[in-house]
Amino acid sequence: MLDENARYMQAALREAQLAYEAGEVPVGCLIVHDGQIIGKAHNQREVLQDPTAHAEILAITQAATHLRSWRLEGARLYVTLEPCAMCAGAIILARIDEVYYGASDPKAGCCGTLMNLLEDKRFNHRPRLRSGLMAHECSGILSAFFQQIRNSKNSSLN
Repeated sequence: MLDENARYMQAALREAQLAYEAGEVPVGCLIVHDGQIIGKAHNQREVLQDPTAHAEILAITQAATHLRSWRLEGARLYVTLEPCAMCAGAIILARIDEVYYGASDPKAGCCGTLMNLLEDKRFNHRPRLRSGLMAHECSGILSAFFQQIRNSKNSSLN
């Protein structure tokens, strides 16, 4: 039986699958408050042609609308890929209490890989951070997506 955090990450993975099917980098995000999902989203940069349409940003907007407040105190965020600088900044500004991510991001991760904005003592808010939750599953969908892109590029060259 999966624990609560793993169940929420599985729901984030379902969002990532929606992104995959839409041709987006498969990242999914879920925000939970008082045991209720108040925001869920997946990457939509391509479909919206918006560089800020990361799963975290879209889910934070939904959660703020749901609570009718930009302060998401008491909320937990689950995301399949380590947040970038933009998303980490939004997490801090939204006052989210806890962040759980699956796969590390060696190219843009700002929650422990390239730097750790969430634990920087200079900020007025520092969410608790747990990395590597269901990392194998989260990295697997990303690997499959990028392999599919490489395969389609190679087959178009033939």
